[in-house]
Formats: sequence, structure tokens, C-alpha cells
Amino acid sequence: MTDPTLLLYALILGLVEGVTEFLPISSTGHLIIAGQLLGFTGEKAKVFMIAIQLAAIFAVVWEYRARLGHVVVTLQTEPASQRLALNLMAGFLPAAVLGLLFYKQIKFYLFNPIVVASALIIGGLLILWAERRKHVVSTETVDDLTWRRALAVGFAQALAMIPGTSRSGATIIGGLFLGMSRKAAAEFSFLLAIPTMFAATAYDLYKNWQLFDVNDIPLFVVGGVAAFISALIAVRTLIKFVSRHDYTVFAWYRIIFGGVVLATAYFGLVDWGLAH
Repeated sequence: MTDPTLLLYALILGLVEGVTEFLPISSTGHLIIAGQLLGFTGEKAKVFMIAIQLAAIFAVVWEYRARLGHVVVTLQTEPASQRLALNLMAGFLPAAVLGLLFYKQIKFYLFNPIVVASALIIGGLLILWAERRKHVVSTETVDDLTWRRALAVGFAQALAMIPGTSRSGATIIGGLFLGMSRKAAAEFSFLLAIPTMFAATAYDLYKNWQLFDVNDIPLFVVGGVAAFISALIAVRTLIKFVSRHDYTVFAWYRIIFGGVVLATAYFGLVDWGLAH
């Protein structure tokens, strides 16, 4: 029987994952910090945090099911569907290659709250810079995106292998720098998450399946359901938000949250468990 406390942790982490996965504030970073505060740490916890991202991705698949279904059905006949498929492949490639090369080093050295806090602050400053520069839109919709720009967004996404950077934040801000509209950058970020996160989750589970047994299934069910529902709400909310606002509020949230973590570590107020 699964410990009820662990189920509560799974619920909390699932909600954290779903709410933060598609906002430019780093879901992995928030999961690492939340896990440390809850005392839910170690290799098993790291894999759980990555695995529940799959449920959040299913929320995007559900939200864009009509569009994705149309692309699959018309892939051989419609240029627009072929272009979107090519763009997703181009955007996925950098993270796939770099992830395979540096998977072990990233998990061992970078999965700690101080790295997360530092990346949150740096990313927040970059968002402020991106929003204060003149934003000339040359790509109004996802259908207008070229494969070269999609590849460039993919390299921006690869930066998010550093926990705290934020995959959605890197792709959205990268898209803004490349002349995409806010809505197009957000939508391409959501769509690009599908192959990227499916691959990352499948690879991590394949490498670490021996850490789990049948008694862990309830943890994944609770965490997964919480992540799916909260992610669906977050996706719909963000699309509405960016149609009327910029990303400045997320930048300041990152800077303040990262600053609080660094301050509590510096003054010894919280044990962030930095020792391996």
C-alpha cells in the first residue's frame, strides 16, 4: 500500500508541474525546489518529476487535437501540414542531440536549487530585455514560420536543459527575438513540447525503470491526473493572457523567486541539500 504522505506529495508536485510547464518560469526548477522543501528527493524523485511532465504534454495534445489530427491526415497532401511537421522536427533536433550527449552530467551537476535560482534570475533579466527592445513581428502565425527559424528556436529550447531556464520561456523568448508574434511564439512552444517532452520522458524512464515497482503506480496516477488538469487550464489561460499582455510579470516573478531562494541559502534559513 502506498504511503498517503507520498500520495500527497505526488498531488502537490503534479499541480506544480501542470501550472508551471507552459509558463515561462521553469517547471523543472519549481519541481526541484518543491521536492527539496517536501523532502522528496533522490534519483527516484528526479525520475518521477520528469515522468509527470508526460501528463502535462497530453494536455497540449488534447487542446490541439483537432489541429494535430488535421496535420496527420493531410501530411502527404497539404504544404502547410508538411511545413509544420518539418518545423517541429527542426525545432526538436538540437535538444535531442545535446540531451543524449549531456544527459548524465546535467542530472548530476545541475539538478539543485541554487542552479535553478540562478537560472531563474538570469532568464528573468533576459525576458525583461526581450520585452523592452523594439519587437518587429515578421512571423505572425505558426504557419508563417520557416524551418531555419524553427531550428533557431530549437537551439534556444536546448538551453532549457539547465534546470530553472524554462523550456517554454526559452522557446517563447527565442521566438520573440526571431520576430515571432507573442501568440505564435507561445503556440509553437506548446507544439514543440510534444516531441521534445515525449522523447525526454521516454528516455528517462527507459534509463531508470528499475527504480520503480508496481507499488509506485498510484504515485504516477495521482501526479499525472493533477498535472494534466492543471496544465490544460494553464495552456488556455496563457494563450488568452499573451493576446493582451507581455511577459514582464513572469520576468519579475522569476527574479523575485530566484532571489528568495538564493537569500535563504546564503543566510542558512533553508537547507537546500546541495551535497551530492
